[in-house]
This record gives sequence, C-alpha cells and structure tokens, in this order.
Amino acid sequence: MANTYHQVHIQVVFAVKYRKAVLEKEWRETVFGVMGNLINETGCKTLIVNGVEDHVHCLLGLKPSISISELMQIVKSKSSKFINDNKFLLDRFEWQVGYGVFSYSKSHVHKVYKYIANQEEHHRKHSFKEEYLADLKALEVPFDERYVFEDLQ
Repeated sequence: MANTYHQVHIQVVFAVKYRKAVLEKEWRETVFGVMGNLINETGCKTLIVNGVEDHVHCLLGLKPSISISELMQIVKSKSSKFINDNKFLLDRFEWQVGYGVFSYSKSHVHKVYKYIANQEEHHRKHSFKEEYLADLKALEVPFDERYVFEDLQ
C-alpha cells in the first residue's frame, strides 16, 4: 500500500499524584485545553479532555507513528510545567507516574465522549478509585490492586 490508513481511538486516564484533589475548577479547563493542544501537536487528534479535581480523561485518535508512552510523557510533563509555571498551586504539581489506556471501536466513541463530558455529574456518585477499579474489571484488564495507585506514605 502506498499510504498508511488508521483509525485508533483510545482513552487515557491519569491522576494527580497521590490523587490529591487540587485541579481547581477556575483553571482546570485552561489546563485541559493545553493538554488537547499538546495531543494535537503530536499529530494525534484530541476528541475531548475533561476530568475533575483529582484526575483527567483524554479521548483521542492515535497517530500510529507515536507510541502511547511517548504521547503521555509529552502531555503529562508539559502540562505539569504549565501548571507550575502559572503558579496555580502553592505547592509543586505532579501527575501520578502511571496511567490507564483503553481502546474503543468507532461505534463506541460517542458513548465514551459523553461519559467523559459528564465527569462532574458522574463523580457525585462514584469516586475516581471506584470508577477506575470498576473499569479495569469491566474491561478485563489484569491488575494487582496494591499497585494501581500511589498513596501517601
């Protein structure tokens, strides 16, 4: 084939270090916009970035020439730098090291988009930890609960 054709939709979920609820509503939309731009700058296509005080969901079309780990290194490091450079917090901001990544067929993208768009409403009923563990189980992702989250020592 002369060209590369692709349709890879993924959702990436990651948390603030120690799941601290520090992403303030006043500025988190700005940060989510920055993250969307960072995703687009890699050649991937942002569909939505949203979240609440302690975590973020990114739904995107993945470009085959970039690895998910490379994409996440760019998004997490540069968005942390943006938060710290703009002094949104008194303390230094960091994301948790890991992340969850899940793939979806085109027929499921709209449903996932709506779910991500309604994060505030969803998290009135379920904590991030409950949501994330339930998603891992529902998607049959093997995991050891002891190593899912970094907790304060």
